Amino acid sequence: MPRAYGGNENEEDPLDQRHGRGTVVRHPRTPVVRDNRRHQWEKDRARAPLTERAGTGATERDTGLESQALVFHAAYREIKAPRDLADAFGVQDGTVLVERTYRTRRASESAPFGLVTSYLVRDMIAANPDLLDESREPWPGGTQNQLHTVGIEVDRIEERVTARPPTPDEVRELDLPAGTPVILLRKTSYDIDDRVVNISDVTLPGDRTELLFTTRLERW
Repeated sequence: MPRAYGGNENEEDPLDQRHGRGTVVRHPRTPVVRDNRRHQWEKDRARAPLTERAGTGATERDTGLESQALVFHAAYREIKAPRDLADAFGVQDGTVLVERTYRTRRASESAPFGLVTSYLVRDMIAANPDLLDESREPWPGGTQNQLHTVGIEVDRIEERVTARPPTPDEVRELDLPAGTPVILLRKTSYDIDDRVVNISDVTLPGDRTELLFTTRLERW
């Protein structure tokens, strides 16, 4: 498995000093390599047969784990788009969005690999009622297949990456060692008509996440 951000799992400090709790022994966490080639991999699978799509997902690809080793949770709700999301989607303030939160962790670990919140414009996907139903998750083929079911083809994906200290809630949910930053990734998907069709905000633990970008250049 490639090296995780900040060191491999054998390099992680096994001792964690926590206020009021003394020294806690930390067990090595599963490293995650998030490669930008995952997006083409997902698009290639979007029109594949169900049996192929159901075999594995992006988390398995990023971690090298089998699906049986993972615990997955999804929750959906409808919200009115705040100004920042309305501007990003190019819709009116208050447009109904489907907000989807995802948490995936290794069964033997307590913390998820990241905190994911994904947004879709409800009217854009309402033709397929299954896309409004959280009980259908995990969806074979992920978001690109979901969009494909309502005739949407993703043309490009933009990812913006920043980092900052974590909030207290992020420290708790991601079980972060003291002093560990979080990586913030906003993923914006555009369709072939240049519409924004999906926005995902992903918070990743800086002690066990590596971002890998491969850029192919046109030949002379």
